[in-house]
Amino acid sequence: MDLYTQVEGGIKAAMLAKDKLRLQALRGIKKEFIEAKTAPGSNGELTDDAAMKVLVKMAKQRRESAKIYAEQNRPELAETELAEVAVIEEFLPKALTEEELEAELRKIIEQTGASSPAEMGKVMGVATKALAGRADGRVISAKVRELLAK
Repeated sequence: MDLYTQVEGGIKAAMLAKDKLRLQALRGIKKEFIEAKTAPGSNGELTDDAAMKVLVKMAKQRRESAKIYAEQNRPELAETELAEVAVIEEFLPKALTEEELEAELRKIIEQTGASSPAEMGKVMGVATKALAGRADGRVISAKVRELLAK
């Protein structure tokens, strides 16, 4: 079952359960999926990879909004954003632990043959594609920099 179909099923379940917050988050996801399908240059299809990118982007936006709301003393809005992040993350693959991330990056570094920080771009190109949705880009970048500096 593709992500789009899962979200549609979740919308129906949230409507039946009268879960307004979950319904709002799922409708937001569906809206973004439809926009990605109809965007210029797309072929009217939404692959799971493209859907995953949309979900990662949405989660990141919600986290940043929650941080801003918290800084501006608006905890009720921050809570709403974080609740939406929780719904979005249900559709994302499980995030990697620091040890798992390091192990994956060591494999990628070995595959690419990178040996110095100057070759970080080579590693990052492969790593961001391989670890999409399972680790944040900044975390990957910091870890790659650390591993190549050794």
